[in-house]
Amino acid sequence: MCQLNNNKEKHMKEKTNKSGFVFKTYEAPHQSPFEKLFEIFKELITHTSGDFDEAIDWLRELDKEYKLTTPEYTIDDFIEDLKNKGYIREELDPNGTGEGGMTITAKTERAIRQQALDHIFGKIKRSGSGNHKSKGVGLGDEHTGDFRPYQFGDGLDKVSMTESIRNAQINNGIGDFSLTEDDLVVEETLHKSQMSTVLMIDISHSMILYGEDRITPAKKVAMALAELITTRYPKDTLEILVFGNDAWPIKIKELPYLKVGPYHTNTVAGLQLAMDMLRRIRNTNKQIFMITDGKPSCLRMPDGQYYKNSNGLDPYITNKCYAMAQQARRLHIPITTFMIAEDPYLMQFIRKFTQANRGKAFYTGLKGLGEMIFEDYENNRKKRIKG
Repeated sequence: MCQLNNNKEKHMKEKTNKSGFVFKTYEAPHQSPFEKLFEIFKELITHTSGDFDEAIDWLRELDKEYKLTTPEYTIDDFIEDLKNKGYIREELDPNGTGEGGMTITAKTERAIRQQALDHIFGKIKRSGSGNHKSKGVGLGDEHTGDFRPYQFGDGLDKVSMTESIRNAQINNGIGDFSLTEDDLVVEETLHKSQMSTVLMIDISHSMILYGEDRITPAKKVAMALAELITTRYPKDTLEILVFGNDAWPIKIKELPYLKVGPYHTNTVAGLQLAMDMLRRIRNTNKQIFMITDGKPSCLRMPDGQYYKNSNGLDPYITNKCYAMAQQARRLHIPITTFMIAEDPYLMQFIRKFTQANRGKAFYTGLKGLGEMIFEDYENNRKKRIKG
């Protein structure tokens, strides 16, 4: 009897030990010395606009302060690995002096874009916050998590079997299980439309004024958006242009090397080029994203001369901007402005500009710029249609 009781107690203890939660100290995924340094290097090469030597100088300074390397794996070992893995190459001086330097390769450019995408898209997934409503639901390929009763004509692939069986159990009982048409439910989906986007990036001198680096976050967003579209939405198109005194298109591969210049802000030239780019594309859905600190200060006159005024908001310049916004509206091209300066005076211009286009404006500052653009892109390209 005593042994039986002991066995019973032992069995109860085993059962008790198996229940509950087990908490462990978080262990970060293992990274090799190269991988750790490469993460930092990609950030630095973006900040230095692709200048390898400057990025390595910064890396050495960080190493002195934070002990990033060991005697077994030094910065020089890291540089050698970058060469061997095809991330950098030696570039000869075009003048033929024989004094070349190291430059990053297309492989590094892709890695930088992927890192930018991971950083921004990871934040979106964690936050789960969205700020746009859609008008209806219908046939499509993106699940919403909402259900409705089955209707004649719904495809069987749209029927949620889990929810339908659950309904059958509630309606008919488990003992005498049967599944009827009344038990069937369909999950609502979104139709994702093709989208053509032009991203405008302000590279005027004010983008680095007052000790605030606004151009690096803008570059990161552009690189991440480019990576998102080329990998996840290959049927979509993305064109990128920069605007200062004038506006000109740039290729995706040029983004890491983008710098601000001694320019004023010719917003009108940027909008003209953006609309010209979109006119050549057949997609029905078109949009312009504009990243700017909000102050237009320059126009190019018909004779080729520049009209410039940095003092306040010049009505001669702003009225031209409003006219361009209205023209885009008539072409059914919404403009979403991401205002990265926190100046109430400049916000007045952005509000009037947005009203003229009936577009959208986000007063983001630099924090959250990437998340804002990505959520807006995702929501704009989802077109709900009635079934």
